[in-house]
Parts: sequence; structure tokens; C-alpha cells
Amino acid sequence: MKILAFVSDENYLALVDVRAEFESHADSSMSILSSSPQGAFYGDLPPGSYRVTLSKPGYGAKRVECQLGAGDPYQFRLLSDSLLGFMWPKWVRSGEKSEIRAHSPEQFQLTLWRYGLKKELVRMLSWFDEHGPRATVQITPDGDYSQTGVDWNRHGYPSPHIQQFVTAPERSGLHYLWARTPSGKTFSFPWVVAPKQPTAKMAVLASTNTWNAYNNFGGRSNYINPGGLPASPTVNARQDLSRYATAASVWSIPDKEFKPLSFERPEIGNDIFDNSPWSDSSIEDPIQGRVQCGQAPGEWRLLGWLEREGFAYDFYADAQLHDGTLPLDAYKILIISVHPEYWTREMFRRIQTWIREKGGRLMYLGGNGVNCEVTLEADSTMHCISFDDTGDPQSGHESRMHRTFASEATLLGVAFTDHGVMTSAPYRVIDPDHWVFEGTGLRNDDLFGEQSLHERVPGGASGHETDKVTASSPEGIEHLAKGTNPNDGGGDVVHFKQGHGAVFSVGSITWVSSLFPDANLSRITRNVIERFLC
Repeated sequence: MKILAFVSDENYLALVDVRAEFESHADSSMSILSSSPQGAFYGDLPPGSYRVTLSKPGYGAKRVECQLGAGDPYQFRLLSDSLLGFMWPKWVRSGEKSEIRAHSPEQFQLTLWRYGLKKELVRMLSWFDEHGPRATVQITPDGDYSQTGVDWNRHGYPSPHIQQFVTAPERSGLHYLWARTPSGKTFSFPWVVAPKQPTAKMAVLASTNTWNAYNNFGGRSNYINPGGLPASPTVNARQDLSRYATAASVWSIPDKEFKPLSFERPEIGNDIFDNSPWSDSSIEDPIQGRVQCGQAPGEWRLLGWLEREGFAYDFYADAQLHDGTLPLDAYKILIISVHPEYWTREMFRRIQTWIREKGGRLMYLGGNGVNCEVTLEADSTMHCISFDDTGDPQSGHESRMHRTFASEATLLGVAFTDHGVMTSAPYRVIDPDHWVFEGTGLRNDDLFGEQSLHERVPGGASGHETDKVTASSPEGIEHLAKGTNPNDGGGDVVHFKQGHGAVFSVGSITWVSSLFPDANLSRITRNVIERFLC
């Protein structure tokens, strides 16, 4: 017998004991098969057109019209009975609408919150259910929908009810939608609301490109199966995935083999680990979750700190900088934070021109930033140009961005290196007389940034991944402090003028995680904002 098809879940994990009816369109014959431990359907069915009905407890059943036997085994995909959701579009301006795209095996309540210094309830949206049984269960496409999107709200939604659409609040900021079921399941997902018109002198950029690059919903991200789904589903990740099964780096494959990543997918890494949106958790609590530390939950700490310090800001997504929705000339400061790793060259050019010619001030409060070029396509996908030759001393490239466009050090003053990776430590003062240290009382060689809310790599404000001054850094750069990470791997805190503008960089993913617990680091950041606003 040959393998007719495979069946897997949303993680591209093989599903065993899926029952499937194969009805031939040619002669109406019916065959009932069960999937093997590797998710395979074996049989001697003749090639042709079939209607296949699949069912497994704990997963949504579905019917599929497909061709079998004409080439590689067909890839069926089932969606587990989990609670998931996202807004589409994921970023809008105030007054614009996004569609709720949610999946649940039972009715669910949805509330809208704004995440600033405190979690603020914007409003109750509704309880969502339908008259038909399990009608709130979504259907995913078959095959590799990490490239094309999950296609939710398109099957059985001929006339979407008005409750599926939400108008963005007037106030800009990081918003979260919280879904909750009677059985106690919860899931939260972010929504970036930019202002209709600028309302502040400072803009903050959400690293939505990075959120997408790390999103492996569907079985792929820029780190798992970046070149496309393998021919058969995963049985055991450590045995099957090339990331673990071979010594070759994921970055060693050619650019053309990196497949697109669709934004139209739930983002598991941005779910906030609370039992309920009404829990008494605080922005000053440690950041829970491996991926969450470097994504929206981590970025929330910056937004809350800005509000605590009394600084007004407008909030935007990466794509809104890319396409010009973000009117740079209206702002004195742009802040990028935590882990803004993936940028388009259009974003790079816009910021560089704004700094040099318009007097813009950039604050880079992150690490491993602007390190890799991506393209944003009209079909809502992102393509990572990720081949990495930076380990080759003959290449002369400081990063993936440098290889394809320009070194990020020409923009930020610093660039990521592997030294000190996955460690965290305090910073040591190098230039205590510089204005950034005013009011701190810090002296030469003093440490600051010793406390952090970062749970993945705890230990200090210089950490997780760090950036350093390189050969491409601008002339006249002021080196103010350096992290005390091992192997000379500490992030470099720098300031420099460029054209009519200026840049302040900290070169660390964990800097923002130290804003609340460390008074000196907080004062340094405040000093820069106050100087840049002048």
C-alpha cells in the first residue's frame, strides 16, 4: 500500500487515529481509513478526485474536496479544540475597523483592554456563540498555511454579523483582546492602534515584523522549517526538525529557500499568561514566557513606564512606518525597543533620512535590532532575507542587514554579535560626566541595571542578545557604558549626532525590563527623552 495523504495539527505534528472517509467522485465508492502514528493514510485507492471527511476527538472535523495520487501525498490539517484569536488587520488607526477572527469549541466572552501603566478595560464586546453546534470552531486550509494565512471567517460566514467588527478606540496604544470561555480557557491577542492624527511629540514602534518572524503557528517560523514544511509531519521535534537533528545552522540556507510568513495567523507568543484579564497582575510583575519576554508583553513595560513618567506617545506598527502611515516629520522622537530584529530597507531609509535631514531623534532601547532585512508584500506576507555569512571573517558583513543593504551600526551606532548571548548582567559606567547620567550620582565604573523583570534571561539590563560598537559605527560616537556580560559580551550604551539629528542606543533586549525595578536606568532613559524633546 502507498501513502495517500498525511494529517497533522496546527503545529504540523502528526495525528494518529484520525478517521477519514474517502468518497470517490468517479464511482461514489467509499473507503474508511485511519491515520498511522506518523499521520499517514495508507491505501490502494486509484488516483482521482475525492471528498474526504476527517474526524478525531479533540479536533475540529471537516470535509475536503481534493485530488489524490497525482503527486506527493496530500497534506490534511486539523485544528485542535483550543481557544485562539487575532484581529485582522492587526494594526489600524483610531476610528478604523478590524475583524475579530477567533476559534473556540465553546462560547466565549470577548473584552477589549488598553495596556499602559495599568490595564484599562475599554469595553465589553460580547459573548460569541452560534445556534449551530460548535459553530465557533474555525477551519484551517490544508497544506502550508503559514505561507498563505489561516483563512478564518471565510467558510460559513456569508453575512458576517456586525459584532465581528470592532472600531479602534480614539486613544492610541497597545490594546489587547481577551477571550474567556465558561470552562476557564483564556487567550489574549494584541491590537496596535495608531492615532488618526499625531497627538504627541514622540512615537513608539511595535516590532510587529519580529512578532511574525517568531510566530510558528502552522508549523513554520523563521526559526522552525523556514524553507517550508517537510514532506511528512513531525512525530518528535528533536528527531525530525533540522534545527535539532543536524549541526547546520538555520541561517545557512540560501535566501530564495526562505518561504513567506503570513501575518494572518494567531500569535501564540503574544498571549499574556494571566488566568483572567481581571486578575491583579501588574506591569511591575516579572514577564512570564520564553517568547513573551521579547515581544508585546515585554514592549508593554516601556509603554507603561512612559505613562508613569508623564510622557505622551503615539503607537504604531512596523508596517505603518514602512508604508508611510507613520508621519515621521510630526515627531521629535521615535523609540524602538526590546527586539526590533526584522526591518525593511524602506523603514531603514525613512529613519535615516528623518534623522539626518529632518533632525529626528532615535532611541534604540533594544537588542539585536535592525539585524535582518525583510520585504512586506501586498498579500500580507513577509519574506525574510536571512542567509548569514557573518561567521565568515572574510565576508566583511556585520549582520544579515549589512549583507543585503547596510550595517545597522550606521543607523543605530551598534550591531549584534554572539558574544554574551543568552546572558544578562548590569552595565558599568564609562563616561560619568555625560549628561545622560545627570541626577543618578553614578561614578566611573559604578554598576547600574542590576534588577530586571526578564524571566527568560534574568540577571540585569544588559542581556539576552546584545549589540556593540563596530567598524561601521559613525565617527564621533560617545561610548557611555558597557554591560558586564562574560566574554566581553555586554551591550554598548552610546550617543551620537548624525546630520541634524541624534541617536541614543543601549544594545540590549533586557533594558526595558529594568525600567521599573532600577531607578538609575529609569533616570538615564528619562534624561535622554527630556534632552531629545528640547
